[in-house]
This record gives sequence, structure tokens and C-alpha cells, in this order.
Amino acid sequence: MYKLGILVAVLVTVFMTLHMASSFFESVTTSSLADNIPFSNVLAPNPAKASGNLSVGVLQPARISYDEPAPGERVNGAIVVLVRNSELDGLRKSMRMFEDRFNRRFKYPYVLLNDQNFTQEFRDGIAAITKNEVRYGILDENYWNYSPSVTPEETENKLQVNKNRYLYGGSLSYRFMCRFQSGLFYKHPLVRTLDWYWRLEPDVEYYCDIDYDPFVFMRDNGIKYGFTIAPREGRRTVETLWNTTRTWIKANSHLLPERSLANWVMGTDGHYNLCHFWSNFEIVDLSLYRSEAYESYFNHLDASQGFFYERWGDAPVHSIAASLLLQKGEIHWFEDIGYKHPGNMHCPRDPAMHAKCVCDPGKAYTYRSACQTRFAKVNNMAKDRLMQILDSSEFEYRYNPAK
Repeated sequence: MYKLGILVAVLVTVFMTLHMASSFFESVTTSSLADNIPFSNVLAPNPAKASGNLSVGVLQPARISYDEPAPGERVNGAIVVLVRNSELDGLRKSMRMFEDRFNRRFKYPYVLLNDQNFTQEFRDGIAAITKNEVRYGILDENYWNYSPSVTPEETENKLQVNKNRYLYGGSLSYRFMCRFQSGLFYKHPLVRTLDWYWRLEPDVEYYCDIDYDPFVFMRDNGIKYGFTIAPREGRRTVETLWNTTRTWIKANSHLLPERSLANWVMGTDGHYNLCHFWSNFEIVDLSLYRSEAYESYFNHLDASQGFFYERWGDAPVHSIAASLLLQKGEIHWFEDIGYKHPGNMHCPRDPAMHAKCVCDPGKAYTYRSACQTRFAKVNNMAKDRLMQILDSSEFEYRYNPAK
């Protein structure tokens, strides 16, 4: 009985305590919480809000908007993408990262180009990714077509010969793309009014916050070509490209500057070393491609059949031209922009740069690339020296199927 009495007393005490607590809290309204809770600065009105000053000890709500435009001027530029309807998911992935890392604040328009009409599903999918302006363009036969120097029949023969020799060896659309990107994209109505362009592709990744405008940086520093990754080209895809280029150089030396970075793509033996800027990422002052020299060079290549009978890519074409027509100070490696295209990636290893990135510098191809190392070491070459090397080192590469 004694234990039972103790138990009853405990229960009565608990009941009375809960009842008193309930009555207390019912009497405390939201408006009086600040008087009853010792941490009055949590809910008390903020006197600094009206004055515009911050007071020590007063918690401020986070007011971060990643869509707020970054200050500063903009150039007449755009983000240009060649894309198919079937690549919607890949482009959404690229744009999501590109928006988060850069364009949500800098708000450059996108120019999307396709050799087919864009579907409504595609347009809706892109509209869900960005609030920035998107301009859609179609490529007609003026842009997506054979070189005038080739025939469809002989092209098909070459596709059959090369289909197992290298990647895209049997692809006709890939050759249309390479020709278009080499010398026609900047003539499209949606691009020809631009002064600058930044190339974006589906299924690429951007690893680092870009808190400045690369367009403005290039303009203010006299830079015309920007890149991130510099690999070697597959030799079989460009078997006659350098010989064709040599022919053009000798006939058009008057179009070349007195000094250029020609020795980045050419050794002292006069051979092409296959180095090129990976053009799936490039930021370019379009006056380079619209120059008399580049137009002459592209027309010479287009008349030489290599875009279709071989598989000349836009990357080596752009790179050889930039090296022949620009000085080293006009070409810039964006080491601080971490980037991946299927096959290769770059991640900055400089601590200050890497602090803005989410990637592993140990996996970066760029720091192992011979072409990247060469770019850091070589300096400008005089035009007289270039011509001397070409005159003394005749060279023709012939494909030997036994090799």
C-alpha cells in the first residue's frame, strides 16, 4: 500500500505540472514572445532595417539572388550551339552547368542552330533551363552541304574506305558539321551580327565559377582566341591538310603578319605536329574568322576536297589559322575554367583558381598534354623564318595502309 501511495503522489504531481505549463503557454501570444524569450534579437524588430545599417548581434536573413545581373558592360556576343533535337538532354545538362557557373548572372543570349526544325518539345525543354534570351536558327543548303569541289558519289566511296580507319570515318553528317564550323557558322544571319562568340556543346561540363566576363577580359587585353584544352589530332584524319596549308601560305604570304605563333603547330622540320585547340570550347573575336586571310584560307581548303574525302576537322583548321594569323599574346589559355568534353578534361591546379571549382586536378589531361606544354614554351616566329623553313623542307604525307 505504501508503494501504491507513492505512485499516486507522483502521478498527481506530473499532472499538475503539465496543467500549469499549458496554462502559461496559452497566455503567451506570438506578439509577446520577444518579452518572454531571453534571446530577444531572434524575433524582435530589427532597428537596423529602417536605418539601413547593420547592428552587431542582430541576425539578418540571407538575401542572395544568383539571377541578379553582374555589374559591368557587355560585349556584342552570344553563346552559340550547333545541336540536334535528339541532343536535348545533353544540351540541358550543359546549359544547366553553364548557367550556374556563369550565364545566370552575365545573361548573354544563346543562339541554337540545327539542320532540322526545332521541335516544340526541344524549345520547351530549353525554356525550362534558362530565363535568358534564346534565338533559334535553321541551317539550309547554303550552310549544310557538300563542298563545291566534291561529288556525293565520290564522297560515299571515301566514306566506305575510311569508315573503319578513324572515328566518324564513315559519317557524312560529321563532315557537314566540320565544314560548317570551319568556315560558315559566322555567316549565318543569327551570328553575322555578333562581334564575339562562345561555343557550347551538348554533354560538356563546367566545373568552376566564372565570376568575370571572359569576353570583356579578351577585348580589354587584345586577345582574339581563347581555349582550354590542346590535344593532338589523329594523323589519318588530316593526311593532306598541312600540305594544302603550305601551298596556301606560299601563295598568300602577303596576308600573314610579320610575326605569329606558327611554330606552335609546326616544328623546325616544317612538319605539322598535330597540335590543335579543342574547338568544342573556344571564345573568339569573330573579326579573326571574317578577316581576308582566314576567308582566303578556308576557301582554299574548301576547294581541296579534304573536308569530305578525308575528315578535316574544324579544330585543326581553326588552330592552324589562329597560329598563322595571331601572335602569342592574342591567344589565351583559360586555365581557370574547369571544363570537360567527353574524352578529355581540364581542372586548374593553382590553389586560388581551384578554390572556385569542384574537380580533381590530378585527372586533368591538360597538365600532361605535350601540346599544352609546347604552348607555354614557344614564342612568336618571324614570317621570314616561317617561309625559310617551308622552302627548305618539302614534305608530303602519303597514307600507307600497311602502317
